[in-house]
Amino acid sequence: MIYRKEIDGLRALAVLPVMLFHAGFSAFDGGFVGVDVFFVISGYLITSIILAELETGTFSLAGFYERRARRILPALFFVLLACLPLAWWWLLPHELVAFGESLIAVAVFASNILFWLQTDYFAATAEQIPLLHTWSLAVEEQYYLVFPLLMLLAWGLGKRWLLGLLAVIALLSLGWSEWLWRSSVEANFYLIPSRAWELLVGALAAFYWQKHPFPQGILAQSGSLLGIALLAYAVLFFNEGMPFPSLYALVPTLGAVLLIVFATPATWVGQLLAFAPLVWVGLISYSAYLWHQPVFVFARLQALEEPSLSVMAALIVLSLGLAWFSWRFVEKPFRNRQRFTRTQVFAGALVGSVLFIAAGAALVLTDGFAGRFAD
Repeated sequence: MIYRKEIDGLRALAVLPVMLFHAGFSAFDGGFVGVDVFFVISGYLITSIILAELETGTFSLAGFYERRARRILPALFFVLLACLPLAWWWLLPHELVAFGESLIAVAVFASNILFWLQTDYFAATAEQIPLLHTWSLAVEEQYYLVFPLLMLLAWGLGKRWLLGLLAVIALLSLGWSEWLWRSSVEANFYLIPSRAWELLVGALAAFYWQKHPFPQGILAQSGSLLGIALLAYAVLFFNEGMPFPSLYALVPTLGAVLLIVFATPATWVGQLLAFAPLVWVGLISYSAYLWHQPVFVFARLQALEEPSLSVMAALIVLSLGLAWFSWRFVEKPFRNRQRFTRTQVFAGALVGSVLFIAAGAALVLTDGFAGRFAD
């Protein structure tokens, strides 16, 4: 698969608004749509890889899940490990119990279900949940339990039929989200049936790109300009009072699709997205996403009042620094197949998950070790 700098630039435009939104910068009230952009990017990239491997006959489920484990788990486990002592020192017993529950849920990629049952993402109390942001990882991994199987089983139908099937599922999912927000805002926000279409539009973009790579001319220029305009509009003018996801989510997701398809090196927007600082942020964007929420939460828990915007800006810089560290010394080494074999990766995934489940269970079963604060 050809590396595209502009996709990393787009990742930066996804993660930075999320961080600014969570930091409380009111100019970025719609920054939460960065998660939706991440879904589109993920759907595009993963589908592109699967399509290429299906066509060459090299696709395997074991290989697919190995890549997912290498990509997702090392940095996730590293951040969870770093959060444990901070939670122990700073969380009250009832908060530590909730942290233990979320630790278990994260380890089995079900945190979106836990937070659906417990938390409004936009409530003030969300600023006190260190692992709230992992709901989106759970959505992705639940999606990828099914999607590669669907691609593998439907591949024999031919590309047109497969493309049509994915389009129908995407439309059904979008329709479901538009209906569900009226009766269950939390279920609509957190659960996979309302989110699958966002990953699927990225998948559809992968089909288009495979047939029409690197478009040029007025179509590419205008398409990429429209894409960046849609994304900017959503980030700057959307707010948490809007039903989401819903038809409103078409604005940032279609903006992301237009950028993926048309923002090539031959376009002004493509050149902007390939700007070195944006590419750098894009490269560390997964780790940045993992770090920013616990950094913000633990800082807020220690403050007597809401930290100033200058403090939150410094915490964003700190999160990016931590992200670079975990990208350089955790993410990159585990992606190297010469250093860690498939067996080692799967064994590490199993052992790590079990240990975090055990740690979470200990926090829950001991009522957050309430005796810690006894004189």
